[in-house]
Amino acid sequence: MTRTEYPWLLPSAMADPHDPELPGEPPPQGGGRPKGRRPRRTVRDWVVDTVLFLLAAAVGLLAAESSEQINPGGAVVLFDQLVGAAACCALWLRRRWPVRIAVVLVIAGVFSPVAGGAFLVSLFSLAVHRPFRPVALVGALALVTAFVQPLVRPEPGVGLLASIIAGIVLILLAMGWGMLVRSRRQLVVVLRERAHRAEAEAELRAEQAQRLAREAIAREMHDVLAHRLTLLSVHAGALEFRPDAPPAEVARAAGVIRDSAHEALQDLRQIIGVLRTSGEGEGDRPQPTLATLDALVAESREAGMKVVLVNRIPEPADVPAATGRTVYRIAQEALTNARKHAPGAEVTVAVRGAPGDGVVVEVDNPAPVGEPGRVPGSGQGLIGLTERATLAGGSLEHGRAGDGGFHVRAWLPWAA
Repeated sequence: MTRTEYPWLLPSAMADPHDPELPGEPPPQGGGRPKGRRPRRTVRDWVVDTVLFLLAAAVGLLAAESSEQINPGGAVVLFDQLVGAAACCALWLRRRWPVRIAVVLVIAGVFSPVAGGAFLVSLFSLAVHRPFRPVALVGALALVTAFVQPLVRPEPGVGLLASIIAGIVLILLAMGWGMLVRSRRQLVVVLRERAHRAEAEAELRAEQAQRLAREAIAREMHDVLAHRLTLLSVHAGALEFRPDAPPAEVARAAGVIRDSAHEALQDLRQIIGVLRTSGEGEGDRPQPTLATLDALVAESREAGMKVVLVNRIPEPADVPAATGRTVYRIAQEALTNARKHAPGAEVTVAVRGAPGDGVVVEVDNPAPVGEPGRVPGSGQGLIGLTERATLAGGSLEHGRAGDGGFHVRAWLPWAA
């Protein structure tokens, strides 16, 4: 939790966010404060304690002068002075034992008017540091003493009713002021908890965004590497089943295997680099677009596929980069699937579209001749393509055609 820049301006209970006596926070298990964990007084606490001590002492001195005028040189005056001094000194412990100090000073105030100032300060401190129930109980006892004190120690020149009303008003003012201070501190606690919760939620959202980005990179890994690794599988299988092939074809297949392995390694290094480098963005590594679709088709043809490209978009560079990248990935995955499941068949890739109408990419291949061999890792590409098209605001359909072939059709938005 973030600490304030000037903690010495706060009361000790508010300076430590984890203080168990902070208004509004539950007490630690077992009740009371953990041993050895009392907060140290801040500069503000020392100033406030000193001012309240002097104020209580000043009220006590005024009451002592009045008592001496009534009983000059008597034992009652000495008793008042001793009780008043002890009451003022007890105020330094009011934060540690607010209920006990308040009860003792309420009773002492009945017999010693000199302790009246300290008595009011203890009620204020009790209302600040404790919840309503103990405050109400001690406050009720204090209101009772407001009726008893004028009878035990009447003030000369002041009527009984006036003394009772003045006592009740002073008690209610001290307790009400303390409750107001407590409520403001509770408001600060609530706002601080909300800020802490907002920070935690922001961190959680950042972690979720990072996790989603890593999942997107994992899907990108499948799209990129599946194309390369399928080339390796096809040409390695050709070398395995045609050991008597002419040296030129063997050399050509070996060259394709070498180039595909090198490109797959480069793609894998780029992906790992993204995972390791948090500051690297999309612009730090080259991304395929619709303009690079010709290179993808040429690469597939060099691998031995029969691919027909029909691109009816005159200026591929005008297509938004995100849309072009999605078209490229769809065509790449569809060619990979055709190579795995329909080797030797002619594949048609058709792209058309216009601003406002969107971009349509269709990939068709006829039924395979014979039973193609199974390639590990099949079955996840079309799921990733559908999710990719949906996230781009488009749609994707795929399925068997009437002649036994396979048809993939995707539509992606292109704003006018």
